[in-house]
Amino acid sequence: MMPLAYKLRPSTFDDIIGQDHLVGPKGVIRKMLNTNKLCSMILYGPAGCGKTSIAEIIVKSFPLNSYSFNASTDSKAKLKEIADGAKYYESSICIIDEIHRMKKDIQDFLLPYVESGTLTIIGLTTENPYRSINPAIRSRCHIYRMNEISKEDVKTLLVKTIEKENLKKLSDDILEYISVASSSEIRTALNMLEVVEMLDEDELNLENAQKLIGKKAFQIDEKGEYYYDCASAMIKSIRGSDPDAALHYMARLLETEDLEFITRRLICSAYEDVGLGNPNIGPRTIAACDAALRLGLPEARIPLGYIVVDLATSPKSNSTYLGIDKAIADLENMTSMSIPPHILNKELKSGKYEYKYPHDYKNGYVKQQYLPDELIDKIYYEPKTTGSYERGIIDFMKKLKEEK
Repeated sequence: MMPLAYKLRPSTFDDIIGQDHLVGPKGVIRKMLNTNKLCSMILYGPAGCGKTSIAEIIVKSFPLNSYSFNASTDSKAKLKEIADGAKYYESSICIIDEIHRMKKDIQDFLLPYVESGTLTIIGLTTENPYRSINPAIRSRCHIYRMNEISKEDVKTLLVKTIEKENLKKLSDDILEYISVASSSEIRTALNMLEVVEMLDEDELNLENAQKLIGKKAFQIDEKGEYYYDCASAMIKSIRGSDPDAALHYMARLLETEDLEFITRRLICSAYEDVGLGNPNIGPRTIAACDAALRLGLPEARIPLGYIVVDLATSPKSNSTYLGIDKAIADLENMTSMSIPPHILNKELKSGKYEYKYPHDYKNGYVKQQYLPDELIDKIYYEPKTTGSYERGIIDFMKKLKEEK
């Protein structure tokens, strides 16, 4: 019997959920199809967001020879076979699944075929390609980030599927449960829906659905708030220096068993909310999160509980977070800003532009311009007085100004 998730695989871009920026009426990939001009690309995003479906629709839409390659299981020999076969065609498409796992020598082998257009590749990955993929491959591909599918999108899909397939009507609490328990993965949600369909009409209630699905959904309270709301409450408790509330929300989050999500939020909080209020907290948070991921549940709760308390009881400072955002905003609002020539130090021999090496001067400091002319006297970093470390920075910077 054909699984529901397979039966309902998208066949057109209109069937794709949550990716209008790529395949909607004004989406860039749809424009490629409309102009009959396909470029090599890498699609990256979480599991179940539609990467493979988009790739398969592209292949069906272009009258080109096509191949598939899985970087985690297929060998270099298979890629050579694909490349040899592609030589007989003006251009071919190759879908490369898990492209982040492709070894460097295989990527290097692929380069000339992508460069010449013999192979147009569509790489699929759940990893950030800027960290996991060879820069030479990246530079020859357009990189598109896939959106995470929202819980609302999943719920809407479930309702449409029930109507289209003439399935049993489900109560709102069951639909809510599936859309949360599936972690917004469309395939998983459809598989869960298919399992719930096994219940008789008189058995269709939330308790039976939970037992049949075999996975506990994250029920924050009777209203069924989303786990990311709970994560937000945990971060706000940390920011507000309330370790008890932070531990409470951490305990709720652990019910999701989504350690990657939890650790990602904690690391962000360490650098955004605590920052230089406690400069050692960043490395300590990364170490605790790494320990949690290595241990897995239930032991992961121990380092996570430790670091949540550490974060919540640390002096807080968002000075560096505010500073980098101000700097980025200026880049967006201003066009050309030249680096001072003495900083580039390209005319050292003539003495025209001489960079002054601070370590050659008293206290390792010498007055000279570093910012572009357009930003002279601009202040991005404004230290706070919440922690002893930044109070020390204030004293240090004050002494430097006095020496001017």
